[in-house]
Amino acid sequence: MKAKHQRLWLAGAALLAIALAAFLALSGLRDQAAFFYAPSDVTDEVLASDRAVRLGGMVAAGSVARAADGVTILFAVSDGRATTPVRFAGIVPNLFREGSGVVAEGRFMPDGSFIASNLLAKHDEKYMPPELAGKMHETKSLEP
Repeated sequence: MKAKHQRLWLAGAALLAIALAAFLALSGLRDQAAFFYAPSDVTDEVLASDRAVRLGGMVAAGSVARAADGVTILFAVSDGRATTPVRFAGIVPNLFREGSGVVAEGRFMPDGSFIASNLLAKHDEKYMPPELAGKMHETKSLEP
């Protein structure tokens, strides 16, 4: 076998190995990937209920209601153009309230509602944990 043919075989094998590694990486990430939707995106297309997705927006004012079981919370997520009803069973984050940002992870139901398995409350750039907020206002000076 000539050196030219050996180089071609090695180059082909290297390309095949790179393609195989990329395929394995993408197939492993496919199950972990979650698509992000806003409520107005949901009204424009039909979503499969078997895919894990994230729904993000603002918690609509006056929409938060607790079910009789004490664990389930019902609320609506809005982006200003559309609203999607959400149902979540579990402990909500401390920053969760009406008018605040939220990202709900879960699945869409055929009726257009969303069943969340996890809630992530978003805060603005001015947020400061309560433990630090009081300490920031303490003034310490060198003068007695």
